[in-house]
Amino acid sequence: MSISPSKLSTPGAQSSGIVRTRAPGRINLIGEHVDYQGGVVMPAAVNRYIKAVAQANGRSELRLSSSQSHEDLVIPLEHRMPFSGDNSWANYAFGVVAKYRDAGYPVAGFDVRFESNLPLGAGLSSSAALETATALVIEALLGLNLPQTERALLCQSAEHEWAGVPCGIMDQLAVNAGVAGHALKIDCSTLEIDSAPLPANLSAVVVDSKVKHALADGEYAKRRADCEDATAFFDVEFLRDVTIGELDSAQFQLGERVYRRARHVITEMARVRDFAAALEASDTAAAGLLMAASHSSLRNDYEVSCQELDTLVDIAGELGAIGARMMGGGFGGSTVNLVETDGVSRFVEDIVARYREETGAEAEAVAVKLVGGARIENVE
Repeated sequence: MSISPSKLSTPGAQSSGIVRTRAPGRINLIGEHVDYQGGVVMPAAVNRYIKAVAQANGRSELRLSSSQSHEDLVIPLEHRMPFSGDNSWANYAFGVVAKYRDAGYPVAGFDVRFESNLPLGAGLSSSAALETATALVIEALLGLNLPQTERALLCQSAEHEWAGVPCGIMDQLAVNAGVAGHALKIDCSTLEIDSAPLPANLSAVVVDSKVKHALADGEYAKRRADCEDATAFFDVEFLRDVTIGELDSAQFQLGERVYRRARHVITEMARVRDFAAALEASDTAAAGLLMAASHSSLRNDYEVSCQELDTLVDIAGELGAIGARMMGGGFGGSTVNLVETDGVSRFVEDIVARYREETGAEAEAVAVKLVGGARIENVE
């Protein structure tokens, strides 16, 4: 798809020019599978992006093109049904268009092409990045500037209704609100956001296992349903309103599986609080132990890890990482590792080599920088 230059747009008016946006991926230092239970999480935007270039086309249709797709998709703006099969990726983009349309914004047809160096299925939230890059295209073309939280909620709603993934709000908020050099402390109940600097002597390394086990999205939905069974039992909106003592007292009534799912969520919320305090106190040893406990809970209580992720976490510990754990929905994807900055290059090389020696498989490790959130790069 080619997009030709056009005149500059007038601020506040619909643009007929070329619009360029970019949205980062995100890591999550700690606080996994608690966002949809109103917990506090500690993600950060990172320097891997989905970029979009777009232009109004004067027709009542959307034309989607991607560097990772073999053909363009042409979709009427009034389309109402999610896509399946090879075209299912379009749900993350067109779903956002549909949510702006249904919210009453005068969305007109446009052509858009996406380019990405953000790996799919690696736990870096490529879905929220694609959604947000699309949302910013719409806003740039319409001369809008929605608050970050409103934009994130529209994107989350699109993922729920079009992609069929009942995600929490963490990914969309992190992608929109990232602060360079900082993790974010996001309260997923109140949507309040604070920033917390990563100590200068620490760096984040993401290790992609290159594994994506089948049925991950369905298993995610099952975990969420288990948590909803627990909240129904306690007659609360979120598990953040349940103490570990109350949970333990109800273990028999809940049943073992629901009990363990809820135990992960409640204990993980406590770990986030303690992790934030450890970073503030520069207590890296305590922070690392909390990351290890998070991984153990995700593996044993929430059962969303896998052998590949467990192996990577074990190797990271043997190589001297401050902390390591699985990240994202689970069943594959990546680990997040905190490493002494002066040892990052050696760690990146060694963990890939060790993983290859132990498993015969290839992983990819990359040090990431914590960056600012999604933005409109320019309107030509």
